[in-house]
Amino acid sequence: MFDKWITNGTAKPFYARKQIGIHKEVTSAVAKVCGLGQFIFHLNGAKVGGHELDPVWTDYNKLVQYVTFDVTDLLVQGENVIGAEVGNGWYNKMDEHYTFGFPAFMPPNPNPYQPFAKALVLALELTIVYADGTEEIVTADDSFMVKEHPTVMTNVYGSETIDNRLNVPGWDTAGYDDADWGQAVYADQEDIPKGDQQEQFQPAVKVIKTYEGTCLHSVNGRDIYDFGQNMSGLLDFEIKGKTGDVIKIYPAEKLGEDGDVDQFAKNWIMVDSCITAIVGEDDTWEHCRMKFAYFAGRYMAVECVGAAEIRNLRADAITSAYKTDGTFTCDDERYNQIYDMVEKTVEANMIGVHTDCPTIERFAWQEPNHLMASAIFYMKDGKQLWEKFLQDMRYGQHTADDWFNDMAGGKYYPGDGLMPAQAPCYIPNVLPVPGLGDFYDIIPWGSTSILGTYWHYLFYGDVKIIEDNFEAGMRYLTHLKSRVNEEGFINYGLGDWGNPRNDLARDNIETAFLYADAVTLSKFAEILGKTNIKMELDAYAEEVKANYNAKLLVENPELEGWCYKCWDHKNELFMTQASQALPLFWGLVPEDKEADIVKAFRYTLERDGSFICGEVGLPYVIQTARKYGMNDIICKYITKEEHPSYYAFILDGETTLGEYWEQNPRSHCHDMMGHIIEWYYNGIAGIIPEKPGFAEVTIRPYLPKSIHEFTCAYQSASGEIRVNVKETESEILLDVKCAEGIMYTVDTSNLEGEKTVVVC
Repeated sequence: MFDKWITNGTAKPFYARKQIGIHKEVTSAVAKVCGLGQFIFHLNGAKVGGHELDPVWTDYNKLVQYVTFDVTDLLVQGENVIGAEVGNGWYNKMDEHYTFGFPAFMPPNPNPYQPFAKALVLALELTIVYADGTEEIVTADDSFMVKEHPTVMTNVYGSETIDNRLNVPGWDTAGYDDADWGQAVYADQEDIPKGDQQEQFQPAVKVIKTYEGTCLHSVNGRDIYDFGQNMSGLLDFEIKGKTGDVIKIYPAEKLGEDGDVDQFAKNWIMVDSCITAIVGEDDTWEHCRMKFAYFAGRYMAVECVGAAEIRNLRADAITSAYKTDGTFTCDDERYNQIYDMVEKTVEANMIGVHTDCPTIERFAWQEPNHLMASAIFYMKDGKQLWEKFLQDMRYGQHTADDWFNDMAGGKYYPGDGLMPAQAPCYIPNVLPVPGLGDFYDIIPWGSTSILGTYWHYLFYGDVKIIEDNFEAGMRYLTHLKSRVNEEGFINYGLGDWGNPRNDLARDNIETAFLYADAVTLSKFAEILGKTNIKMELDAYAEEVKANYNAKLLVENPELEGWCYKCWDHKNELFMTQASQALPLFWGLVPEDKEADIVKAFRYTLERDGSFICGEVGLPYVIQTARKYGMNDIICKYITKEEHPSYYAFILDGETTLGEYWEQNPRSHCHDMMGHIIEWYYNGIAGIIPEKPGFAEVTIRPYLPKSIHEFTCAYQSASGEIRVNVKETESEILLDVKCAEGIMYTVDTSNLEGEKTVVVC
């Protein structure tokens, strides 16, 4: 696509512009643009399109996305100006203010972030088709003019410095005189991105809502503002003062005991992000807005130096997950609050990649892309987002020749077929951490390449997702086979990560995923007509299953039945919720032992009195409880007023979901445990897909005791499905509507009791 890239020769943000004349009638005009790390495209005095932070993040050594804009209606007869603003992003990361670093208790990372280039670059191709049939192509070349940008510092973790003394009003208009601008130069070969070039096909980052800042009080010489919502956002405000006066704005997810913003991430690090604005002209209100990075938080501390003032402090919440496919409302406000909290958390973490949190790491950890997939797919249109996420994994998958530095200065080879836990991965932490496990090669993370594909196919019914990812999944399974230990287990990762009691049960959890990967790939092989491969996968899955049950399935005298013991507790019969749920969910349990394992699973839930599991086990615990008639337990546990509980976060005043089951978690915006939303749809509303794309569904609603009416709507790949349940004094009314062509069966067994169920 692009063979020419221009630059101003530095790693600092810059403007680029070119004036062109149009003197014939235009039939169509399309611009293809890429500025790295981030860009904003302009034409004739205005920003083009409603995007933010183009292009979305990728591994630029392997893949670069450009953005296509239809600008037919924006060109005018006469002089036109093409322009772009280019900032850093991950292409050449600036480290002023907070930038991620591993904490002191972890060993030094011998593979730190490496810039992709020494200079920022821009490529552009504008194709104009005229009414007379001729065509003109304008590309970014050394005839473009460039100038330093007033955003003199932009940090990918959310800090920016805006120097209004460098403002150039009208720079993107034909009347502007650029005589004092410099000439663009062609980028050196080492600065040109090496990756494949691809049109950005997935939803771009967009503003979904603007929040007004409310000044709460003043403390420590700062004015403290509250937006009322934790978010990922772009700050927008106006300043006034004397030239050179400074305003500093510090975002945070929480307030400290003194009422000031608290930027300390619990037990981790100080996230000292700061948006700085410098007054350009005396006594004139000047507009400022973040351009190339986004902040994370709910609160702002504003420090004004000299005569500086601030007004109209706003925050534009941004996300790539702006298209809503599902809604749920009920008359128990607790359920609505939990739903909204999880949805806002998902939105804040979908910024071109699926981040773990917007504050501390901003890494594209992959495990929620299957663990949270079904929950998110019910709420949001994730089809193209997941196609991009899975593509990132394929590009990130290792070959046998890939290597990193080890602690001794030698070479460390991760292994052919390995799927990194992050994709794209900018700061590879490839060496296992003593006592904690491997943070780079983790089966529930890498398995997104297989299981994320499965959930995508189930929800959207598009076999192409299997065709695109099958080979990568097979390579990953081959890698996993090389990591199986002498006892037949996978146990080198993080186990049930986030478990509040740190009961990680690595052997049980990780080997269950090995089985899940094998049987899922077998399903894919059958769909693709690969009979021989299916037979091999079935044989391997049976081998894993036989070993799993031979070593972990034991009789429990107390329960007078069978259960799964945790292999890492050699001298006791130790059970966790997840160690019973995963084998039930994935079909590892022998048929004649299923009732016993269900009994053991119920026992662990009732024994613990809440969900004692981490993000890895939680979706399986919730869904297994739903499947085996324990919806009442789910209702009880999610509405508990103390942790672990979703509602406890609401009582803590949180507007997004915390990282762990606790008050003041390390991150206040992690969607990794938002699995309960899937249960809203397939547990309460009972919308259960029986065939891919929801072409055939079962509707099996459940009415929690505290809910007397709910309405749930889901826009499936096959059309809308709507379920309404209303309880009156004498009966329960069930109204189901499905789009034409969807085959559905209504099952009222979960509603039957003292009142008559009436299907409307």
